[in-house]
Amino acid sequence: VQLQASGGGLVQPGGSLRLSCTASGFTLDYYNIGWFRQAPGKEREGVSCLSAADDSTYYGDSVKGRFTISRDNDKNTVYLQMNSLKPEDTAVYYCATNCRIVSGHYDYDYRGQGTQVTVSS
Repeated sequence: VQLQASGGGLVQPGGSLRLSCTASGFTLDYYNIGWFRQAPGKEREGVSCLSAADDSTYYGDSVKGRFTISRDNDKNTVYLQMNSLKPEDTAVYYCATNCRIVSGHYDYDYRGQGTQVTVSS
């Protein structure tokens, strides 16, 4: 079971990036799948979660209207399109299975390795 994230990099404020996360060893569309991020010295922050049951979505307040999660079942891949990026979006981004919101806290069962996103001029 593996989640391979990619697509991070350095981008200027206002720019865009698309992160990808490809699963191997299991079928992504059977599980909730999402993204969270962690910046140095800060707590984990839930970014997004896509429901396997009904394709409903969750977005953290700080990214609503700017980020979009989607899934390509044929490629067993989930994406995070990030637009209008801000310096405060700088973090390591992780994809995770069985994401869920429990008492306002973003939780998950398994995560892959992260990909660094840096927003700076």
